[in-house]
Parts: sequence; structure tokens; C-alpha cells
Amino acid sequence: MGERTSYPPGTFSWVDLNTDDQDASKAFYASLLGWQYNDIPIGDGNHYSMAQVGGHDVAAITPMPPGTDVVHWNCYVTVEDADATAARAKELGATVIAEPFDVFDSGRMTIFQDPQGAILSAWQPRAHIGASLVNAPGALSWNDLISPDVEAAAPFYRDLFGWTIEETPGADGQYWSIMNNGRLNGGMLPMLPGGHPAWNLYFAVEDVDAAIARTGELGGATVMGPMDIPNGSRFAVLRDPQDAVFSVLSGQMDD
Repeated sequence: MGERTSYPPGTFSWVDLNTDDQDASKAFYASLLGWQYNDIPIGDGNHYSMAQVGGHDVAAITPMPPGTDVVHWNCYVTVEDADATAARAKELGATVIAEPFDVFDSGRMTIFQDPQGAILSAWQPRAHIGASLVNAPGALSWNDLISPDVEAAAPFYRDLFGWTIEETPGADGQYWSIMNNGRLNGGMLPMLPGGHPAWNLYFAVEDVDAAIARTGELGGATVMGPMDIPNGSRFAVLRDPQDAVFSVLSGQMDD
């Protein structure tokens, strides 16, 4: 079980869902992933619903901010300095969607769109490090960039986060691995025709096929899969009833 008390800079550390029906989203993921919630007031009668597994924070569900019209999951990477990250992202050709701002005493963050169009958040932790549990059922287990131009995206992220990004041997140009400080940290793959640039997240489950069936019972849908990976893992891409896309993954997990 991957319990965490901190993350090295450059590590994926958090995810949250912006939804147009917070109660319905909470019910769906509680039924699918076994989440319980700690509702934290954020003003105007709204709550940041911290999803928990065994008392550990694993993700969050929150109302969509004003001006947002697409239900979606956000991926966060830990950084030492959100302001420096935003400035460097701009220098490298990104568009900063949200200039660095404080999130109460939890941390400081910025949101940017990379030059190929994928949106990512950078998190400078203070009181909140991100997920205190990963790589366990119901918790974050992987992140992938779906890009229209991986060979252009790779140098951007190498320069921004110091990642080592290399094409996976035998993948025929269809997958690149991301290493951060010598540890696997995610991957990159080409966008399929008709797709859109995005960072995709994976939650660990005991049984991918059972998760697919349960998603359908709860009003969601299967976008892709299930598919087996050469390392023995199995995954599927799913869509929740509010139309947010996410993935589930089973198999050997890092500690």
C-alpha cells in the first residue's frame, strides 16, 4: 500500500473532479471505488469534497468553477515554486490559464495549457501534500498524456519538470515512459483521430472487468477496453454519468 507524507517535485500527487452535479458524482464514485467523503466548506455554500479510502485522502470532487462548461478531472504535479513553474511554462510556449494563487493554507497552485493543448495543474504544497495514499484500490495509480504531437510535448515537459521521457522499447512509437528522479511517473501516447489533448488519470481497482460492469450499472459507460498490458496489468477507459472520462487499472503496483 503506497502511503505518502510528501512528494518529490515533478511527481503526480493529486486529482480532483470539476462536476455539474456534485452529489451525483459523489454517489457514483462511492459506489464504484468505495470512497467516503470529508466535505470542506469553500464559501458560498459550496464544499470541496475530499474523497477518502481507509481515512486517507485520495482525490476530491468539487463544483465546476464559473466559466467552466465541461465536466472533467484535473491532474496535479508537485512543484517547489508555483510562480516559477508558471513563468517557465510561459517561456516554453504554454498558456497559463490560472496565474498562481493560494488555496487557503493548503498550498499554492497554477493551471496551464501545454503548447499541444493539454491542461495540467502544478501544486506547491503547504498543509496539503496531495494524496496520502496511492497505488491501492480506489486511489490514483497512473497518469498519461494524450497528445497530438508527443515528440514536441516531450521536450516541453523535460524542460519544465526535469522528467526523463523515453520511447518504450517495442511500443512502435505508441508509448513513451516518464521517469522522475529515477522512478516511473507516467506515460505519453499519441492522440487518436477525433480525440483531444488531455492528461488522463487511472484509479487502481481489484478487477477491471467488474469495474466496467459496475460503471454500466451506475449509468456510466465504457470508452475503451478492457485491454491487457505486457507487464501483466489490465485497464479500461470509462466515462462517469456526468461525462467525465477516467481510467481504471489492475495489476502490480509500486509501493
